[in-house]
Amino acid sequence: MKREAAIPVSIAVVSLALLCSPLAQARTSATLQSNANASTPIAGQREANKMVPARASLLKQLDARKIKSGNQFQARLGDTIHLKNGPELPRGTLLIGTVVTDRMKTTGTSRLALRFDHARLKDGKTFPIKATIVAITAPTYDSYDDYATEDPSQLWNHSILQIDQINVLSGVDLHSKIASDDSGVFVSNKKDDVKLNSGSQIMLAIAAQNSSKQS
Repeated sequence: MKREAAIPVSIAVVSLALLCSPLAQARTSATLQSNANASTPIAGQREANKMVPARASLLKQLDARKIKSGNQFQARLGDTIHLKNGPELPRGTLLIGTVVTDRMKTTGTSRLALRFDHARLKDGKTFPIKATIVAITAPTYDSYDDYATEDPSQLWNHSILQIDQINVLSGVDLHSKIASDDSGVFVSNKKDDVKLNSGSQIMLAIAAQNSSKQS
């Protein structure tokens, strides 16, 4: 008997096996949304098509117990990237973010929600960006130039619209969506609070942002 063609589904889960990488120790999965009806746009797909992968190093520790919503933080871009809908961002460009309220309403004893919203060039010029956190690794060296250099293009592509990484850092999970204005939320279900140490390598999907969309 011939089998009927498989019925299209709206959501498929794709496991990312990050071999030969510090991230291989984390049980990682990315939710890939597929579209059964080609005429209906998928949430986040248009944004994803404008994004490019990037990595940045966190400049100061972020401790969920010590920072408040509205506090700013910074990360330094590790490589020169060419935005599809904006200017070139040279290596060393500052990515400026804000601690925000967790709109995803994730469950956990400690939560840290972040939003990268601006890039600042070395000449002081700034412009709005949209960025989604797709992975993070803990720092391993004392020098910025010596930090582990994960290739962000191996961790994210335009078809990945949602990230759910379990134990991405010890006791900490990462959840993010391309469609969200926020960059991601880190969650701990243990007694300890969420801490992102200075020098942590943050992998991003990033694009220039229309200033009218900033909130």
